[in-house]
Amino acid sequence: MTRHSARGTLPTLKPKTAELLYLLLWSCEMLCRPTWRNLTESFEGWAYRNGFHRQLAQLEKLQLVERMARSSADRVHRLTEAGRVWALGGRDPEVCWQRPWDGRWRLVLFDVPLGQDSTRNKLRGYLRCRGFGYLQNSVWVTPHPLTDERQILAGNAVDVESLILLEAKPCSGESDAEIVAGAWDFDAINRRYAKHLEVLQQCPHGHLDTAADARAFQRWG
Repeated sequence: MTRHSARGTLPTLKPKTAELLYLLLWSCEMLCRPTWRNLTESFEGWAYRNGFHRQLAQLEKLQLVERMARSSADRVHRLTEAGRVWALGGRDPEVCWQRPWDGRWRLVLFDVPLGQDSTRNKLRGYLRCRGFGYLQNSVWVTPHPLTDERQILAGNAVDVESLILLEAKPCSGESDAEIVAGAWDFDAINRRYAKHLEVLQQCPHGHLDTAADARAFQRWG
């Protein structure tokens, strides 16, 4: 199974391999359990202890990470461009914002029968993760082409009474700005960005040389 993006087909990774790509496990372990071993242990030691060499090799094979080796003993890795896009969920926000718009809105309308709440929630979760805005709980909108969605539905029988994808333009005087304001709460989005920046700015600086430094870093994390 693969995932698609504007930059091509993205591989589906096993959970442990994906966790390595996100580069979270190592840092989270240090944050949540700042023992002296965690704070002073090399990545090589951590990877050996957790058995992740195989996952790293798989990520290198898929060209999602690359080794920055100054010597044969170095174990420094970084995300490739493909790995960065994968870690972003297959969609680069900056590229999306800079893409010229053709003036058409894409709508996803659905009516999931009662008793299928799990299916309805999964669909809404998918649309939210893909950056769709919602005009109503069952009417979602995006300015971007529905390339991935067409590929997902290709070859499958579609019940238009349950799910339909449309391209449209407002025709009764509605402005694009009004559609945006109705579909996305940018005030709330900006508040979350501001809070995120505030937390990042509070990050303790300097080396973790003492247990007190480690506890301060853990509290911030």
